[in-house]
Amino acid sequence: MSAGPGAGTESSVESSVESSVESSVEVARARSYDPSSRARLSPRDLPRFPDATLFHAVARVLCEAECLPRKELFESWEVARRARRRLRGRRVVDLACGHGLIAHLMLLLDPALEGAVAADKRLPQSAEKIAFAMGRAWPRLVGKVALTECAIKAVELRPSDVVVSCHACGRLTDQVLDAAISVSAPVAVLPCCQAEALGDAGGLDGWLDNALAIDVTRAARLREHGYRVHTQT
Repeated sequence: MSAGPGAGTESSVESSVESSVESSVEVARARSYDPSSRARLSPRDLPRFPDATLFHAVARVLCEAECLPRKELFESWEVARRARRRLRGRRVVDLACGHGLIAHLMLLLDPALEGAVAADKRLPQSAEKIAFAMGRAWPRLVGKVALTECAIKAVELRPSDVVVSCHACGRLTDQVLDAAISVSAPVAVLPCCQAEALGDAGGLDGWLDNALAIDVTRAARLREHGYRVHTQT
């Protein structure tokens, strides 16, 4: 789900994928390689990424780093790629960031971004290792991503930020959306783990399954605050 304020903002870029570019997930499946596996990327996976594409170059760097679950590579790439197509800003803010990979990917995909903040209440120890590996492969990233250990509410956002979040569990996705709405910043999220006891289903759970009802309610709330909402599966 991505959303940008409806008034006074740059129009969304074209969201269709050029016919010459295959989805990273489709490529993996075609090669009988499960992109949703939690197995850690390692040098053994290097033959899976032989192409002269940015995605494969990133994958090779992360295979050598030996610290990232495979599914996190594919999910982070898809979120970053889709957010980059629709949203523009001066700084990317990756909330509930985990390893902070989306922040690095957004900077690679959009050279116009001035920098990034990757914030999580508890950063994994390997976040620094990934930042080092990405900076070694692409020196222009060095010093551009601020890894910050703090709660979502502690991050000071600006209207010119692009807010992203992948797998902010349960109500964390709502906190990300609340933070973006508070400054009218564009936002893209990949929600997960909608908890029936905590998520706001907007009274729609009689018609829709609970997880979908929660996401529909989120989309409606963004529209109420003047956002244009785009959804993809």
